Amino acid sequence: MSFSRADSSVLGRWWWTVDRWTLAAIFILVGFGYVMMLAASPAVAERIGASSRDFFIWRQVGYLALSIALMITVSLLSPRQVRRLAILGFGVGLVLTAATLVVGVEIKGGRRWLPIPGLSLQPSEFLKPCFAIVAAWLLAEVRGPGPLSRWAGWLIAGGCWAMIAFLLKSQPDIGMLLVVTSVFFTQLFIAGLPVLLVGALGGLGVLGGVGAYLTLPHVRSRVERFLDPSTGDNYQVNVALEAFGNGGLMGTGPGEGRIKNVLPDAHADFVFAVMGEEFGMIVCALLIAVFMFIVVRGMLRLLAETDLFVILAATGLLTQFGLQAFINMGSTLHLIPTKGMTLPFVSYGGSSSLAIALGLGFLLALTRRRSGRAMEENL
Repeated sequence: MSFSRADSSVLGRWWWTVDRWTLAAIFILVGFGYVMMLAASPAVAERIGASSRDFFIWRQVGYLALSIALMITVSLLSPRQVRRLAILGFGVGLVLTAATLVVGVEIKGGRRWLPIPGLSLQPSEFLKPCFAIVAAWLLAEVRGPGPLSRWAGWLIAGGCWAMIAFLLKSQPDIGMLLVVTSVFFTQLFIAGLPVLLVGALGGLGVLGGVGAYLTLPHVRSRVERFLDPSTGDNYQVNVALEAFGNGGLMGTGPGEGRIKNVLPDAHADFVFAVMGEEFGMIVCALLIAVFMFIVVRGMLRLLAETDLFVILAATGLLTQFGLQAFINMGSTLHLIPTKGMTLPFVSYGGSSSLAIALGLGFLLALTRRRSGRAMEENL
């Protein structure tokens, strides 16, 4: 793509103000996603009796294409338009997430999906980026001249989090709740919440985790299997670790891995294990470096930012993105208890890919270079 600096079109202005390094890193992740679908999904499709060995490949090609289009479209927005879209998305996401409790499809003990032709929609995925923006706006408004009083903004943000927590607990989706809560607490800390209150909220979070362990059998089972693998079924984790051992430094070669033939979620939650076997530790380290680059690059661009809303929103989005990647790879490597969470743009999944694209579109829009209020409102 090439534009003159004098180009005043929407795309021309976007090209010269967007963070092109972050954009390039995102496209590298998408490239990894295409390669891993080619490597991992045909064996899974054949094993489950899909209509074609390319069943997951073509679906994911469509998902990633839509995701890129969504991300670029959203990145064209101004911060004010980002806020408005996020508020709308948050409201719709809450309603649809609540609907999963009534008409949702139950998969592996969780009622998190709505049956839509061509896609099993997981509305809570879209709540994550939208809530990060809404919470940032509410927390930033308390310092500005807006209509919200100092405490009203904090209380409304806390009320929004409580509604999400109730819905995610009811599904149940404790992993998603952990991510949303971690992002919200991070934003509270950056917004200036006193350290003592941050510590108190952290203590409540620990108590909530203990409560989940004591009251939710699937949470207790995963924690116990992590602490003592002999207490339950750790088949997928054991197979994943075997895959990394087979791959070694350089990998067995594209298409030469055998673990994907027996690993149930080889194309989804455990795609990182297939990468470890076929492409080796060096390529895995490169993928980790790309995730780190996006997070660190985004944080560094915020050092010169003066708009508190942009700082809080971008921090929340980056925390969410990095934490999701860590949870997926950490589960695969048995560093943390297993949690069904996709690896951004690399794992198979329509809702996940679109929601991540929405969040990164928000991030690119917020971190674009802006010179003055007029440019901020018009770009």
